[in-house]
Amino acid sequence: MTKRLEKGDKAPGFTLTSATGDSVSLPEEGKVIVYFYPRANTPGCTTEACDFRDNIESLGLPVLGISPDKPEKLEKFISDHGLNFTLLSDPDHAVAEAYGAYGEKKNYGKTVMGVIRSTFYVVDGVIEHAWYNVRAKGHVDRIRRDLDL
Repeated sequence: MTKRLEKGDKAPGFTLTSATGDSVSLPEEGKVIVYFYPRANTPGCTTEACDFRDNIESLGLPVLGISPDKPEKLEKFISDHGLNFTLLSDPDHAVAEAYGAYGEKKNYGKTVMGVIRSTFYVVDGVIEHAWYNVRAKGHVDRIRRDLDL
């Protein structure tokens, strides 16, 4: 089982390629939401991404979405759904593994290896809140409630 991060843990740093081909790193200062999702343009991932899109202003935080998808697929995902935040490519799932967001999970009753839908609130490079095995629908409301936003 992959180690899960908890409040107070140092957030693993990363530099990944965005949908536009730019290199994006985890900021060392400030607040950010980092979330991991299995695959762009699938029903659950689309629901979750559109929830972030529709609530980004009320969150008042930058959002970084990370999946194993190639930048070209991420660019299409952004275009198809009008996403207004940064999507990053983690093709070898090394960053997902570092966050405990990759490992065994249930998919249609079978145990498989893959990205575990997870979200992290990072402040000044430290995990302030970690949510694992989240539901795609209504997740942003839960973040706002848990963070009192």
